[in-house]
Amino acid sequence: MLEHVSADVAASSTPPVREKGTIPEAQAGLWSRLSAALARATRRMGRRCGGEPTASGFVVRGAGPRVPLVYLDLTHLGRHVTGIERVTIEQFERVVFEGAEVRHVRSKGGILGMIVAQQVLLPLIALVRPRAQFVFPGFPPSPFFRLARERVVLYVHDLFLITRPQDLGQKAKLYMARPFGWAVRGLKHFLVNSEKTRAELLPFVRSDARIALYRPGVRNVFSLASGERATRPERPQPVKIVSLGTVEPRKNYRAAAAVVAALDRLLPGGAELHIAGREGWGNDAEILNGLPVVRLHGYLSLESARELIESADLYLTTSHDEGLGLPLLEVQYAGLPVVAPVRRSTMWNGGTPQRAATPCSPRPC
Repeated sequence: MLEHVSADVAASSTPPVREKGTIPEAQAGLWSRLSAALARATRRMGRRCGGEPTASGFVVRGAGPRVPLVYLDLTHLGRHVTGIERVTIEQFERVVFEGAEVRHVRSKGGILGMIVAQQVLLPLIALVRPRAQFVFPGFPPSPFFRLARERVVLYVHDLFLITRPQDLGQKAKLYMARPFGWAVRGLKHFLVNSEKTRAELLPFVRSDARIALYRPGVRNVFSLASGERATRPERPQPVKIVSLGTVEPRKNYRAAAAVVAALDRLLPGGAELHIAGREGWGNDAEILNGLPVVRLHGYLSLESARELIESADLYLTTSHDEGLGLPLLEVQYAGLPVVAPVRRSTMWNGGTPQRAATPCSPRPC
């Protein structure tokens, strides 16, 4: 399966492949009986439609050779385009996977429609298409897909749903965390966005799991330009600091606000923290709104985000952890210096920093 969906990625990144294993006997027996029943039903359908029966159903006379059929889960798209949605669009929806017939599965009707598509529609497709393969680049799949683990590829952005339960809202705990845990412990094929994510995923997967690196490209998504940055005042008043991302506990914006408040007291012209990102769970947005050095901009269009980034003097992130931290690289198209905590994803992106600070404290280490 992984060969059809990501052959170009697997070939270029040469990911380590763990030794092959087998599906547990009880699980294999259930899936074999289910596949046999579906095959008999589709053969009967094929005879009624004038086709010729095959092992997986029927082929209409005169049709060309069968190519792998891949269903791509895009049911989570249609909301604000943040990190997971953008990766899904750029690395999956807009990519042509040669040698496969890719069908996009979308949802309508808001959150309820998305849940129905993910938990009912996609498993039904898997039942009636026993040879089809499935790619999940966003939300974890229905627990049903553990029975079809050989036909599923899951893209893993990070392991926070398992490793940082304290940073999860109630919705994420109820709908995301448990299915994600079942998926990583039960599926076989995985794509990851960084070596850090791969290392964190490895202890949870089965011994026969295959993990391939499929890292997003660092594009100038905001159409940034450094422009007149070199001619700006050496000591801007105030110093304008920007951060991007959903306002939620994991982003640790309270630490960022503490850093900027300290700078505001030290610098003659003061300092401001501008945060662009939708409001997530928790009361962080309410607390930050009450701080004089913080400006919350909410979710911004690409054009508005570009104007904010280009007008800034510094980019600051104090998040407790990141799977990749792509904005750290993207904002540098504007010639913007970056201040970030020392962690594996940051080191992999930007090399060794000159000075270190922990995300838990604004004081230098």
